[in-house]
Amino acid sequence: MTGTPTGEYAVRGDYHREPSPDWEFYPTYLAKLTYVRGYLSALPRETKVLDAGCGEGVLVEEFRSRLAIEGIDPNYSSEFVTRGSLLALPYPDGTFDHATCLDVLEHLTFEDQPKALAELFRVLRPGGELLVSVPNLAHLQSRIHFLLQGRLIHTASLEKHPGDRPIGEYLDLARRTGFRLVERRGIFPTVPILTRWIRKSPARLLPLHRALTRLLPIPGWCFLNLLRFTR
Repeated sequence: MTGTPTGEYAVRGDYHREPSPDWEFYPTYLAKLTYVRGYLSALPRETKVLDAGCGEGVLVEEFRSRLAIEGIDPNYSSEFVTRGSLLALPYPDGTFDHATCLDVLEHLTFEDQPKALAELFRVLRPGGELLVSVPNLAHLQSRIHFLLQGRLIHTASLEKHPGDRPIGEYLDLARRTGFRLVERRGIFPTVPILTRWIRKSPARLLPLHRALTRLLPIPGWCFLNLLRFTR
């Protein structure tokens, strides 16, 4: 680390490097990493990739030997991570072939989300791809909660996720920016009761989490969505 971390990293340290098996989102995080690693592994060598909002730069370090990958984050800096704002990316237009933005947009305000997407659009070459992961405010359990109590279940506190949205709104933001959706996947359909059990015993019930995702892969019902766009 080359600078003093801020935000969650100042409180929790490099918690993505060895995530706690007791973390309620542990199974979802592992499933996301499996998909993203497969995606990056399939890219040709020396592909130019930006990991925007990369945190500690776990994926940057893992793939730097075969990809021309760079990481940027507003709250972290190291040998492999540049500290910088996603609202003003320090790269010329069309620098990258691919970009990832994983569990980042929800941490931005509603006003800043389209600015970040516009910057990602700018630094991608024409025909480049953007891979986004984002929690879905309108997952299945949240929808049922709305029917019964008139409000959705936030994916985290509003302090952590000030830009929490239903997945359809994220898709609309990306479309208005100029991106075209080419793939959409869901992780963890939040089936009532089962969801509560999994979050209480995430490591022990990891097989159940995987089974639900395999059996009910309906993105609108899922807590996390993986979205692949082209520019």
